[in-house]
Amino acid sequence: MANANPAFTNAEYQERIAKTRAAMDKAGVDLILVTDPSNMAWLTGYDGWSFYVHQGVLLGPDGDPIWWGRGIDGNGARRTVFMSDDHIRGYEDSYVQNPSKHPMEDLSNLIREMGWDGKTLGVEMDNYYFSASCYTSLLKCGANKDIADITGMVNWQRAVKSATEIDYMRKAARIVEAMHATIREKAEPGLKKNDLVAEIYSTAIKGVDGIWGDYPAIVPMAPSGLDATAPHLTWDDQPMKAGEATFFEITGVYRRYHCPQSRTLFLGKPPQKYLDAEKAVADGTAAVFEVAKPGNLCEDIANAFNAALAKHGFLKDNRCGYAIGLSYPPDWGERTMSFRAGDKTVLKPGMTFHFMPALWLDDGGIETTEPILITETGFERLADTPAKLVIKD
Repeated sequence: MANANPAFTNAEYQERIAKTRAAMDKAGVDLILVTDPSNMAWLTGYDGWSFYVHQGVLLGPDGDPIWWGRGIDGNGARRTVFMSDDHIRGYEDSYVQNPSKHPMEDLSNLIREMGWDGKTLGVEMDNYYFSASCYTSLLKCGANKDIADITGMVNWQRAVKSATEIDYMRKAARIVEAMHATIREKAEPGLKKNDLVAEIYSTAIKGVDGIWGDYPAIVPMAPSGLDATAPHLTWDDQPMKAGEATFFEITGVYRRYHCPQSRTLFLGKPPQKYLDAEKAVADGTAAVFEVAKPGNLCEDIANAFNAALAKHGFLKDNRCGYAIGLSYPPDWGERTMSFRAGDKTVLKPGMTFHFMPALWLDDGGIETTEPILITETGFERLADTPAKLVIKD
């Protein structure tokens, strides 16, 4: 059942585990339970759509991690993780969605079996996949009386990408370029939005130049007209209309590595305010690219962008970017760094971000965003989609 096509070498996984254990030592925790599927995959290679049930990776003071989850998903672990079969542990199915018992009871028994009871256990408290009942069940079982919050601990170890990770993100970039080319080719007045999204998905999954496409952590955002005044609406079956703007916030994905990029389409002649907004975003982006380099801070990006934007009379009252990489639903961000005032994180070579200079107007929105890599001397645009408003008459 061994994985015939691993995403990374065993040596790279061991480097990741060593980094994580150093963070554990600094935080004073002996054992961690990682339930975020992105962190599970980063530490072990596990890749399966099983995050709707309780699962996790246990990383103790020494040895390889243990994948723990629903018993029927054990073979999925055997096909994807780097560890040997004795590091794969499944619980029996009566624990699944059963209000009379909780899978954390089984996990507590596993912790005792490993001799880790009594040790300080770190859990990802503020995480989509770790519930209040998980916490209360762990307390009730009592294997670990000291339970610490390690939210973000593993996420931060992922901040600087390896050469292989960067290669995967560049491959994802080729896919998102093709997705935007599909939009430019297919979009026209009268085309139903769901039909256009179907074309986008087709390109995303088929991939390009032998690079296959994985599923996205976030579905395409493709609102038109007044719907585009909101950042997170998706699509419906309404036909596209002349005289209306639609922004497309989409991503290419390769082996779970995401490269999101947004562009805005206007069918017909855009009003002057859209051209003004396009100019403001372009000038703000140019200002950002002057400071996107190692040694500067995340807040330097935000300050440069907001200062340029203000010269055009625009205000953006939310962050203008965030870290990206390996992701699972419902979010393609890494939930660490943000481009906003007050974020003092130092930019380092190998960090990857979605620079997100979106503006939402009173009758629509404009998004011209860029996935970027911080390099030794500056930055790299990962995707070379033309950085302008897409206008189709």
